[in-house]
Formats: sequence, C-alpha cells, structure tokens
Amino acid sequence: MNDVSGTAMSAGARARLIGAGYAAQGLGYATVVTALPEFKDRQGIDDTFVSAILLLVCVAAAGGSVLADRIAARWGSRYALASGLLIVGLGLAGTTFRSPNAVFAAILLAYGVGLGAVDASLSMQGVLVQARLGRSVMSRLFAAYTAAAIAAALLMSAVLAGGVGAAVAVAVAALFAIVVGLVGWRLFEPGRTLRSAVAHAGGGQGVRRIVVVCGMLIFTAFLVDSAVSTWSSVYLKDSLAAAASVAPLGYAAYQGAVLVSRLVADHMTPRAGRVPLAIGSLVVCGVGCGLVVVLPAVGAAVAGFAIAGIGVGVLVPLAFSAAGEAALASSDEVIAKVNLFNYGGALGGAVLIGTLSEPIGLRWAFLIPVVAVIATLPLARRLANLTVTAPTVDKALA
Repeated sequence: MNDVSGTAMSAGARARLIGAGYAAQGLGYATVVTALPEFKDRQGIDDTFVSAILLLVCVAAAGGSVLADRIAARWGSRYALASGLLIVGLGLAGTTFRSPNAVFAAILLAYGVGLGAVDASLSMQGVLVQARLGRSVMSRLFAAYTAAAIAAALLMSAVLAGGVGAAVAVAVAALFAIVVGLVGWRLFEPGRTLRSAVAHAGGGQGVRRIVVVCGMLIFTAFLVDSAVSTWSSVYLKDSLAAAASVAPLGYAAYQGAVLVSRLVADHMTPRAGRVPLAIGSLVVCGVGCGLVVVLPAVGAAVAGFAIAGIGVGVLVPLAFSAAGEAALASSDEVIAKVNLFNYGGALGGAVLIGTLSEPIGLRWAFLIPVVAVIATLPLARRLANLTVTAPTVDKALA
C-alpha cells in the first residue's frame, strides 16, 4: 500500500514538473511574440523581414519536432524535453541584446528548433505521466501553457509601461526555461517508448490511422487557433472599426476561454468520453468562427472568438492524449508525427486567411476554419476505434 501511494505521489510531483515545462514554453513564446515591435525597432527590420523569419521559425520548429523523436527513441523523451528547454532558454537569452540581423535570425531559428522539440516532447511526457497516474491530466498541463502565456503578456505590458524594456521580460522567460530544463534533466518522467513496439501495436497501418485521425484534429484546432490569434485584433480594428483599446479584447476573450475549458476538460473526459467531446469541440469551434462571419459586430465577434476558444482548449490536449494512449507502447514516435500537423494548421490559419483578406475580406476569410471543422468532423468518430496497444501499456512505463 505504501509503495502504491509513493508511486502516485512521485507521479503527481512529476506531473507538476512537466506542467512547469508547459508554463516555460508558454511564457517564452508569448514574450517573443509580444516583444516583436521592440525587436523591430532595435534591429531596424520591417514587417517583411519579420514575416520571413516567422515562417522559417515554423519550419525550424517542425525540424525540432523530428529531432525530439530521434532523441526520445535513443535516450527517452525526458532528455528531448530537457535539451529542448535549454535551447529555448538560450535562444530567448540571445534575443535580449542587439546583434547583426543575420545573427539575430540565426538565434531565432535556433529558438525555433527548441520550440519544436519542446512542443513534441511535452506531449510525450504528458501522455506517459497521465498513463502512470491512471487519470486524465493533459488538459491541465496545457492550461499551464495558456496561463503562462497570459502572464507573459501582462508582464510585458508592465515592463514596457515602466520603461524597462522588453528584454527584461524575455530574460525572465529565458531563465525560467533554463532552470526547468536543468531540473527536468533528471526528474522528468523516465518512462520511454520504443519504435520496435509499433509492430505490436496493430502494425504500421494502425499507427498511420492514429497519426492521420489525431493529426487532422490537431491541424484543425491549430488552424482555428492561428486564425484567431493572428487576425482577431486586426479584424476588430480594421473591419469593424473597433477602438484601439477594444481590438485586443477578442484575443483576450479567446485565451481566457481556452484556459477555462482546459481547467475543466480533464473532469469531463471520463464522464462524456473522447468521441462526444471531440465532436462537440469541433462544433463549438465552427459555431464560434461562424458567428464572426454571420454577425459583423464587435460584441458578436468577441463572443465568437471566445466560443472558438472553448473548442480549441478542449480539442488539442484531447487529440494528443488519444494519439498517445492508442499507441502507448510507441507513443513518443506517434506524438512526434502528430505534432507536425500543428505547424501546418498554424501556417494555414495565419497565411491562408491573410491571403484571402484582400480579395474577399477578413470577415468572409473566417469561413476557412468553419470549412476545416466540417471536413474534420467525420474523423472525430474514428477516435473510438483507436485502441490498438492495450496489451503493451506496461512497456511504455518501464
């Protein structure tokens, strides 16, 4: 009895440490995004340069996700996560001082590699510790990311209002990522999964089905997320003539809804089941974006963005949990592949909607997430059949 209690406490403490990893990721990313205006002024760069760098950072992040898969396969996902956090921290630290633009771009690309490695390995670790605990915790782990991102925006606002400079907030995020990475090097979830386990997981066809189904859920969720995150403020200000002080409220409402939904989703999953929750989350995403299109008014748009946030907040951790648990004996490899859909969705939401904003307007461009939701709905039903590795659960926690 004592052994079981001790194991549970150890897993719980490890879950909190992994939650700190999610927080470090959210804190770092949000400080970089909110520091972009000051980076532009300090480096003397324009929007075209920034757009090109952000695109390359996404590509680098995809490479980082593949790198995390390789590290996890050889040494375990805790080392992929710890090393990714160290790269993120050092990359963030490198942005805090002026450097030649070529060097600055290289620093951001290195940060992108770390970003992708952490993205993938956080979900690997989350799935493993969730399996060890025997209950759903993935949504609360993602909630730590969202809460930290909100905290980063508030921190950046405070340091800029105080005339201190964005570098201070970025330095805080860098230090936090490095500390969590160093501590986690030995203390993150030690369980590891093996590529050879794929053969025991229903074969390659079974694993490909898991990757496609869960990957498309991730793609759609991040397409909605990127659409709202990138264009909500622009839409409110430019298309609906909202005041400058009102324009950010759409994004704030969205992030607040994401946080709340993630705090409660773990309690809903065992009661409602993954398939109904996945379908419901997709429908909510579609309704939220559809409201933005149907009612071109500031209040309706803010409400629509918040509704979409409820769906995204539930769908992302649910899809990663489903992928990892369906192929638990090879979850590291599967999650690394599923995570790649993240970047496709993010680019689609940012680039496709931006491209269509001129010919048809931002209002109608928000139909793109609605179409994606409708196309993805049939796949959500297939989550019920993604149970191919129950006999090999113990191997993943060895």
